Amino acid sequence: MSGFTQKAIKEAFVELLNEHPLSQITVKMIVEKCGINRNSFYYHYQDIPALIEEIIKDESEALISENPSIASVEDAMKAATLFASRNRTAILHIYNSVNRDIFERYLWDVCAHIVEAYGRSIENWDKVSEFDRGILSRFYKCECFGVVIEWLNDRMETDVNAYIDRFCELYHGMAEVMVKRCLEKK
Repeated sequence: MSGFTQKAIKEAFVELLNEHPLSQITVKMIVEKCGINRNSFYYHYQDIPALIEEIIKDESEALISENPSIASVEDAMKAATLFASRNRTAILHIYNSVNRDIFERYLWDVCAHIVEAYGRSIENWDKVSEFDRGILSRFYKCECFGVVIEWLNDRMETDVNAYIDRFCELYHGMAEVMVKRCLEKK
């Protein structure tokens, strides 16, 4: 029954978050929406930020498990934006709240996974020194993270997939060139 209650709380909260800014949502609204009492909410969650963190963590883990390998920069960046586009209004409400740091922390983790998965698909990636792999990984993590943050700052109104497609056309082959340069400098 505990898993059922947690699922009901999460679903009720996401529904409310798609209707109201985070600052307007109360525990009372959540428990009324899912038909439980306040004690049940507090049995599972310390407060609303703890609930937010669990939802974002679950979404992050789902996205990571859905993308065990990434074959291109486009796939990597689109996977990172998928994280935000599943519940557009809810994500914007969290992003524009005092709990933005929770979202950004998990977005960073998702970007790290995506970049690491993509790196493994690049020829000779395993021959690059750990130091250089760290530099390249950080660079691409920042690229993915930056694209998503810029899109969120634009209230997700930009066609992010068209932007990613064009960016990748212009950037095509750079990762392979960077790996080649790493190996030349050994």
